[in-house]
Amino acid sequence: VYEEGAPKCDEGLFDLGIPVLGICYGMQLACQALGGKVDNTPSREYGRAMCDFVDRDSIFRGMQESEQVWMSHGDQVSQIADQFTAMAKTSTCPYAAIRHNERPVFGMQFHPEVTHTPHGGQILRNFVIDVCGCDGSWKLGDFADAAIESIRKQVGDKRVICGLSGGVDSSVVAALLYKAIGPQLSCILVDNGLLRKNEQQIVLEEFSNHFKTDLHVVEAEDRFLADLAGIDEPQEKRRRIGHAFIECFKDEAARIEDAHFLAQGTLYPDVIESGADKDGPAATIKLHHNVGGLPEELGFELIEPL
Repeated sequence: VYEEGAPKCDEGLFDLGIPVLGICYGMQLACQALGGKVDNTPSREYGRAMCDFVDRDSIFRGMQESEQVWMSHGDQVSQIADQFTAMAKTSTCPYAAIRHNERPVFGMQFHPEVTHTPHGGQILRNFVIDVCGCDGSWKLGDFADAAIESIRKQVGDKRVICGLSGGVDSSVVAALLYKAIGPQLSCILVDNGLLRKNEQQIVLEEFSNHFKTDLHVVEAEDRFLADLAGIDEPQEKRRRIGHAFIECFKDEAARIEDAHFLAQGTLYPDVIESGADKDGPAATIKLHHNVGGLPEELGFELIEPL
């Protein structure tokens, strides 16, 4: 946080009176913005650490005096401002967790969101329910019902094409679409030669057993493997796979009459990993052919319920 050009948050955030939970770098940002100090430390922590919880109220309600947490940091808070209080510490990190004395601002150097912090879920629940005042009423089934209703309103009586990969994301989208519009759905599975053993057969059996929908299979193994021959750079492989996939999909989609919508299983992590926002802070981690890669000449309206 102390390096030139390091990402910062708007310090006005802490004046809004809303709950803030800074995790790892987020804690360091909050401390620096509110008068604390962050330094590089020779005692870096990467991995499991035993954390002593000296304040077990609020977000640490229900925690034991000492519990395992997951650390991953080279910098840490070396000094907190007077309006902060330490809530937890490790043998090498005196400010493993902190809280503001007047505002609902909390920070922790460890990661509660990973499985290596066994009771991290309890910490997050305490923050969301006790500090933020949420009631925990959201259920996945509610999302599915809302997504189905949204699809029906958007699609009306028009036909939708959905690209199947055999993976979870596209399969969930296809299931939502089928429940929403039934026979108006056409699915396309491109077998690129890179599927798992018998995956095409498994997908066909699963969909024929559960969905009575129009399913097209494109046998494109030779095309994909020819495009990938001699290529070992991962991003170039993804570019070639994406290009070949789009071309195969475009050819098959042209055979489906009256198709108006294209459905994809795009998740927001796909957008982040692809660095799709040129004005945003995200670096490209890996490319996704379903993010910004479909040609305009396909002429479909996009549906991305996930």
